[in-house]
Amino acid sequence: MKPLHLLFFWFFAFGLYAQTGEKSIILKDAETQLPIEDVTVYIMKTRQSLLSNSEGKVTFILNGSSNIQVTHSSYTKVVVRSSALQKTDNVIYLKSNVKDLDEIIVTKQHPQKILKNLIENSIQKLTVPARLKVYSREFFKKDGNYAYYNDGLMNFQLFGKDKKFKSNILVEQNRAFGLVFDEIASDVLGYNLNDIMENYYNFKYLNPILEKSAQKQYDFLIKAYSANNDYNVMIVTPLDTNKELKDDYRIVYDWKKKLIIEAGSSVSPMTVASVKEKKAVGSKNIYKSVFKNMYRVDGENYYLMSSKEEIGFERIDKHKTTEIEVRNYLVTTNFNTQNFTYKESEVFKDKTLYNKKNTILSSYWDISGLTATEEEQAIINQLQERTH
Repeated sequence: MKPLHLLFFWFFAFGLYAQTGEKSIILKDAETQLPIEDVTVYIMKTRQSLLSNSEGKVTFILNGSSNIQVTHSSYTKVVVRSSALQKTDNVIYLKSNVKDLDEIIVTKQHPQKILKNLIENSIQKLTVPARLKVYSREFFKKDGNYAYYNDGLMNFQLFGKDKKFKSNILVEQNRAFGLVFDEIASDVLGYNLNDIMENYYNFKYLNPILEKSAQKQYDFLIKAYSANNDYNVMIVTPLDTNKELKDDYRIVYDWKKKLIIEAGSSVSPMTVASVKEKKAVGSKNIYKSVFKNMYRVDGENYYLMSSKEEIGFERIDKHKTTEIEVRNYLVTTNFNTQNFTYKESEVFKDKTLYNKKNTILSSYWDISGLTATEEEQAIINQLQERTH
């Protein structure tokens, strides 16, 4: 018979080993069984944040045990112990809390005024100075075919306040595959990294519905979650889409703390169909436009959690039309109120990672905070093979 202390050590080592290694969680709707995108998975021990992809999947390296917090504005929050993740792929079902999102809130103030106050308060509460460790990803598509891909791991050092946010960027690692043709201008390659954080921290993308004229051009509606007393949803839809392209907006906010949790917009197919097609050389006919920002409240800290932008348009050239689609993601994998010390020469000053020489020190994309879907990974592999 083995000594008791050896048996204890064996069970302890086995338990520790079982909790160490690569794990995946797949988030699904409890009722529909469908995967849920944009779920925040927070590893409380390491303070790492992850975001579920369109397959509802997150992948991470787990060392030891930790509580794992699973949150989404449309679902009930769940906290699980890492010891419960016995499989490589672990399915977690979330219960929707928006089925009864039908209570319309009547307010004395116009909802636009409420939105302005929300933005003003959110700007004041954003934690700055701070460092966001960010994973970025970009797909570029030309005439229906994927032509270019890049991703990178960066540190955004945020400073400034009162609508004067600034950031310095330190690029840790990056890679790119494929080619972007000379006739594609740099302004369609996605994020302008030099001002993207400034825009997100000033909620710049909501400016079109803050103009005084927007009260006559949009319908503002506030609804409450019956199953989530903390959040309200403001829905802003264009009243007349025949003259120009206007987005539909959706803002989720904590009405008690007066903080924006999500802000997004998209152009509906109905709106696109109703807008007159442009035919002049150099003009762009947009058929897809999506953006979504998510912000996280963690104790006293409030910061950008993720962003997603997609645009698709047909550009009218002299002898042909060119179809272009760009899809971009940013995910904050770690947040810290302590900035790095760095030299000015180390600051990345270009607008995009395009043309930056590949710097690959580790497989950073595997623990990036945003797991590639099977379809996305196939695209990346194909472009990588084509480049080499």
